[in-house]
Amino acid sequence: MNIDKLKGLAAGALRRIHATGWIGVAVLFVAGIFSWIGFNYALETTNTEEFCISCHEMKDNSYAEYRLTTHASSRSGVRASCPDCHVPKSFGPKMVAKMRASKDVYHNILGTIDTPEKFNARRLHMAEAVWERMKATDSRECRGCHDDRSFDYVKQSRRSAQMHQEGLNAGQTCIDCHKGVAHRLPNVEQAIGAEKGGAPQEIFHPAPPSGGAAGT
Repeated sequence: MNIDKLKGLAAGALRRIHATGWIGVAVLFVAGIFSWIGFNYALETTNTEEFCISCHEMKDNSYAEYRLTTHASSRSGVRASCPDCHVPKSFGPKMVAKMRASKDVYHNILGTIDTPEKFNARRLHMAEAVWERMKATDSRECRGCHDDRSFDYVKQSRRSAQMHQEGLNAGQTCIDCHKGVAHRLPNVEQAIGAEKGGAPQEIFHPAPPSGGAAGT
């Protein structure tokens, strides 16, 4: 009798544990859903133009320059905003970009570029960092809108068609030539007159890589 009673108690305990386990799974499942919703909301919120220009450093400098370009306003109404050019579409590279951008918060707190003078002093450094990343990804974000395989050279100017074909045959990518399309370029040292403290011209127009597509 005592054995049967012990078995009954053990079975009841197991049923309670089993039920509690399923409740725990359900709680974790619901918590996971809400965590994902919160994560996705934060991700999308920080991936908007409004968020990008929420600090005055970007709004008064980069955004003010961007507004004067065809990326901000065009005859067809097609528009590329900050995240279109600076945030990858696929999840993995997007997370890398978000983590890298976290240093912007740090520099915002320090006031690294909180005046036009400070911003311009670091303009070349910031531009080169972006150009290097775009070069490494074969101008991935540019290709979100521009597809060189769909170029209609007949509709391009003679010079544009020639330069595009020469660049592609030489293995160059968009950012090799199209710097300064959305933001003002850093000062250029032209080797005439007084020194301007600018960057050498080779930075803006690098030589095509040796052994490009034309030579393969």
